Amino acid sequence: MDRTINSAFPWRDFLKRLAVIAIPVALQNLLTTTASMVDTMMVAPLGETTVGALGLCAQFSSLMFSCYWGFVGGGSLFFSQYWGSKEDDGIERSYGMTWVCMMTVAVVFGCLAMFAPGAVMRLYTDKTAIQQIGVQYLQIVGAAYIMQVFSMAMSSLLRSTERVRIPLVASIASVATNILLNWVFIYGKLGLPAMGIRGAALATTCAAAVNVLAIYLMARGVRYPYLFHIRGHFRWTRAHLKNYLIKCFPIICNELLIGVGNMLINITLGRQPEPVIAAIAVFRTLEGLIIGFFAGFSSAASILVGTCVGAGELKTAYERAKRLVYLCSGIIFCAGLVLLLIHKPILTGMGLSGESYTAGFRFLLIYVVVSLIRMGNWIQNDTYRASGDSVYGTTLEIVFMYVLVLPCVLLSGFVFKLPYWLIFIFCYIDEPIRYLLMQIHLYSGKWIKPVTDVGRAALPAFREQMRRKKA
Repeated sequence: MDRTINSAFPWRDFLKRLAVIAIPVALQNLLTTTASMVDTMMVAPLGETTVGALGLCAQFSSLMFSCYWGFVGGGSLFFSQYWGSKEDDGIERSYGMTWVCMMTVAVVFGCLAMFAPGAVMRLYTDKTAIQQIGVQYLQIVGAAYIMQVFSMAMSSLLRSTERVRIPLVASIASVATNILLNWVFIYGKLGLPAMGIRGAALATTCAAAVNVLAIYLMARGVRYPYLFHIRGHFRWTRAHLKNYLIKCFPIICNELLIGVGNMLINITLGRQPEPVIAAIAVFRTLEGLIIGFFAGFSSAASILVGTCVGAGELKTAYERAKRLVYLCSGIIFCAGLVLLLIHKPILTGMGLSGESYTAGFRFLLIYVVVSLIRMGNWIQNDTYRASGDSVYGTTLEIVFMYVLVLPCVLLSGFVFKLPYWLIFIFCYIDEPIRYLLMQIHLYSGKWIKPVTDVGRAALPAFREQMRRKKA
């Protein structure tokens, strides 16, 4: 029986475990986003057109992120639950399937960037000057995409099994490499020729290689088992693959369709005046800063809830989830407020001035206001996924994106020609409605759907407890 059923919630142990997992992951993500900020700041002297081109290239990598993140979410579901039930074979097998799927996505996007960069840039903007600069960047950075996804696959497994320090240290090494080589390659230091935007791409590629190598060497050094049992990674049966894809499919559809939806939103914003495009590029970097910080707490929530579900401690998982939603959302809202307070030196340091500065501040202000609800939706969906329910949050997000958000954004941008800041507000018009529906689902407890034998055995008793609670 779950020991927390008849006892007070153990806040001290809960917050300690949350901090142990969340803080290193948040720092890792902040480092990665800081590298993006540094990229933007270091190319800022090259002009707003270059900043805008770099931002649109980042949107292409965000689309790649959307395509492979479904496999990260699905894989983490299995990693955390099998970790909770101590099933080593399940962890290794799930990692193998996740790795193959993620690397397939990485190769496709890497090849598009390297061999069809012109087509990619024409999709995102009609500004010829921005297209030409973006092509130079994508041709080189395509190789980095493949290595970045490889390191993400390893990091996801390490995080889900509570080995969060290795990805953090690797990120420190990667970011340091990126900053140093940006200085060398962009401006032509240490006797090398100045490469401009191509130098930023080359620095990013070298940093991605350092990240992969650092994770591999450190994991090997501590004899971390799951990354190196290669045969175990490919010991699948048709039944295993079917179960994996059934759980992953809704998440994949969610991330892919939302990624396409966000691409259409970015295409709409990419038809705005060049100062607004530059402001969007800077905002997306700052948004990544907030999301990167938040992802640490979201990962911790997924692990803390998912491991309990896998171990059959379903009441504990339920109680943890309720508290995590409000706690993490509040933390992220405070982080957004801090960013808003220090926005002026950040926006000017990233090359914005005049009209572009005003646009950047408006984007940031709107985002901070909606972040409390937006992040609440995000963490609930991640928690549901880690607990085995990959359908509910996915369905809501896709339906509202295509029924409400996209029609409002596209009509306001292409038909009614409304101001850019109003178009931007429409990007988040669905968040309050989804939050209400997600809260109802949270308190129902129906999102707890174990994939382990131990978890399934505990499910009938938990369902009965929930029924009595409602009666």
